[in-house]
Amino acid sequence: MNELAIPMYKTRSAVLFIIFNRPDATNRVFDRIKAAKPPRLYVAADGPRADLPDEVALCRETRKIAAQIDWECEVKTLFRENNWGCKEAVSSAISWFFDNEEEGIILEDDCLPADSFFRFCDTLLDKYRFDTRIRHIAGGNFQHGKKWGDASYYFSAISHVWGWASWRRVWKDYDKELNQYKESEVREKLANVFNDPLIVESWHHIFKELKVGKIDTWDYQLGFTNYFNNGLCIIPNYNLVSNIGFGSDATHTIETSSIYANIPIIEIDEITHPLYFVPEKHADTYTLNDQFNVVERRRKQNLLRRRFKRWLRSILTKK
Repeated sequence: MNELAIPMYKTRSAVLFIIFNRPDATNRVFDRIKAAKPPRLYVAADGPRADLPDEVALCRETRKIAAQIDWECEVKTLFRENNWGCKEAVSSAISWFFDNEEEGIILEDDCLPADSFFRFCDTLLDKYRFDTRIRHIAGGNFQHGKKWGDASYYFSAISHVWGWASWRRVWKDYDKELNQYKESEVREKLANVFNDPLIVESWHHIFKELKVGKIDTWDYQLGFTNYFNNGLCIIPNYNLVSNIGFGSDATHTIETSSIYANIPIIEIDEITHPLYFVPEKHADTYTLNDQFNVVERRRKQNLLRRRFKRWLRSILTKK
């Protein structure tokens, strides 16, 4: 493995490129797409927000990338005049893509892929096309150097979406409002996926927030859909996509000091497959422990328990 060292690869898959208002990041990502020369490119853009007049020019500048195609390619665009917001704009763009394609690669404007990300997706889209155990192919790796097994990837319950690929057969199950799932049943079902009660509690809280419309996003819903369909997600053992969008102009990824910002990408020159089709639960726990601050929450929880026991012992001693 070495960083950005092998010849550029021409992808066989269609690509959906989701953009908005960041021309610089968009052009960096588009340069990687341009090098991979997808045969079909879908470009979806949300419209400017009404309360930000300067965004009109930024959106217009960002959309100019759709005119930079210099290879043989079928191009389709979905440009919104008004702002739909993250949840509606992104989920509808993905639905539009899978209405036209049986499978493909999805990149947002801040997700900078390695060249071998496209080979990785092509290979695994083909290999698992009819294998309903597999629902998602991720490009990002958040293990910070830890490998799981000797293959090029491992299986996970988590659906990372900073550069990913999937099939129409999976997206047809997507439930933006989570209408088919009952809150009263969700905690028990999540406990079948995750062993740690604090992780289950965190996901249950997110589920409730989504149901009442307090979180404007689309990707948690995809994760829940995959959990409740007992799906396996593919995670590369080396990071193939770097999020270059952390900053004040981002929608969600604001903290530039985040350990997930600008993770270096690594090129892989061969793809080997794992023997066992089971999720690496320790890898998932590592990721979610950090994202949900589980260690600190458990420390505080244990401290409260100890204080309660000391208080109870003092009461009993007095008697």
